[in-house]
Amino acid sequence: MKKFKFKKGDKVQVIAGVDKGKNGEILQVLTHKNHAIVEGVNIVHKHEKPSANNPQGGIKEVEASIDISNLSHIDKDSNPTRVGFRFNKEGKKERFAKKSGEVI
Repeated sequence: MKKFKFKKGDKVQVIAGVDKGKNGEILQVLTHKNHAIVEGVNIVHKHEKPSANNPQGGIKEVEASIDISNLSHIDKDSNPTRVGFRFNKEGKKERFAKKSGEVI
């Protein structure tokens, strides 16, 4: 299984592509595709047929996945940062922002 430094709920910034500079929260990480779905980023239009749940049908806007390499964590000051790992005083592994040193 692949391991990523990104988890559901992390605040990230898009660093490449059409949505460059946008911030959002990770809704889902797709490890098998090296992609993540970020709130409010990479919006696409999905055409839906009429159904019992949606009798009108129509065009719906949803977030599509974006490659992990195009994302960067942001710290509390909204600055992009890299992520490191260290052990805290209790011996538990934790992630921290390399720029500010704060725990993510």
